[in-house]
Amino acid sequence: MTYRTIGHHSALAGRRVAGLGGRVLVAGLRRLADGATPDVPVPSAARAVDLPGRGTTHVLDLPGPTPQAPTLLLMHGIATTGPLTWFSVLDELRQRYRVVTFDQRWHGRGIRSEDFTLDDCADDAVAVLDALGIDRAIVVGYSMGGASAQVLWHRHPERVAGLVLCSTSARWQGHLGERVFFLMLRVANYGLLSVAADKVQAHADTLPPLAQDAPEADLRAWCMSELRATSLWSLPVVMAELGRFDATGWLGEVDVPTGVLVTARDRAIPTERQWEMAGRIPHAITRVAPGGHASLVFDLANWKPVFLELVDAVVDRTGDAAVSRGSAEHRRA
Repeated sequence: MTYRTIGHHSALAGRRVAGLGGRVLVAGLRRLADGATPDVPVPSAARAVDLPGRGTTHVLDLPGPTPQAPTLLLMHGIATTGPLTWFSVLDELRQRYRVVTFDQRWHGRGIRSEDFTLDDCADDAVAVLDALGIDRAIVVGYSMGGASAQVLWHRHPERVAGLVLCSTSARWQGHLGERVFFLMLRVANYGLLSVAADKVQAHADTLPPLAQDAPEADLRAWCMSELRATSLWSLPVVMAELGRFDATGWLGEVDVPTGVLVTARDRAIPTERQWEMAGRIPHAITRVAPGGHASLVFDLANWKPVFLELVDAVVDRTGDAAVSRGSAEHRRA
């Protein structure tokens, strides 16, 4: 294969992912404009938190009903932010738990870096726990965040008290078409990575500071602002990394209580692949929601009660007092 051919396929792959991201973004904006936004409050503003040696991200830390409440660490999906992925359930979760979410690198107001890897995302999550003085947390991941959650357990099992994996998989590529697609993305990264990193940084530099006192912000406007906070240039790089992700070799070693929420009409991550992941995890609690990949926003009436019950079931199984406490001695300078 000549360099010219590689360059041609690289451009096609990059444009395909950016185009897909653009279509998803437009579809989301249209549905929000059509009044599909759930009737829930606008989340509190996240705050900038410096992670020593790593960079600065934005963290939303919602206290629970008591200082002893278990901690949930919520990992978000691709092309979104922590608050945007989880805004529809934050109010219910905080009634029982301390809830922490943050923007993963190359997303929203997350860390900017020369590359994007799930290993770095997992290490960033541990750095967030350290910064907040949290010993262990139940890690809840949606879509891409489910991959980050699995890697977090694999790299730092001592920090994970339980897992809740939603609309996600143990591997992103399966059939021949997917393998070719992700191969093209990896090829694209050879020529696009430095350009994409610069574009992501330039986009981040245009983001306005988060208002800390917007008590009556319009939810739809807030959602659209959060959607625009992630550069579409991040998508080819992030998708290529997801194409490399494969937890099937070690997922059977998971030894913490784990729940899997399968979305039955998911076109983004095939439902059978979600079931395959659940089957690899020992004693996984499995629940099914009837809708598609974006059910946590657009089929909330059906998805939310299943999700909340699953979170409670996993927390009940932990039986671990350590998950209920932030531990200052585990902070790392």
